[in-house]
Amino acid sequence: MSSSLPLFRKIGIAEGISLLVLLGIAMPLKYFANLPEAVKFTGWIHGILFIAYCWLAYMVREEKGWPFSMLVWAFLAAFFPFGTFLFDKKIRSEKPF
Repeated sequence: MSSSLPLFRKIGIAEGISLLVLLGIAMPLKYFANLPEAVKFTGWIHGILFIAYCWLAYMVREEKGWPFSMLVWAFLAAFFPFGTFLFDKKIRSEKPF
């Protein structure tokens, strides 16, 4: 069985980008250009990526034997712009929190 870590890292980057697009492009389009569809579609994509990211974080934790704190940090990282990018950097260094 191969590791879920490479997929987790890819989904983490995609989730981070989707959050930035949602906050930086879709939300301004909704409120300043009266285009609520931008948030609707971007929000759906971001939501799916968020769920996949959290599920894969749990899978990687089980596979790699990460401490529970790593799972908590992965989850929290998904709520902040650039958070998943910083978390990815942290897991590449393989120094647990």
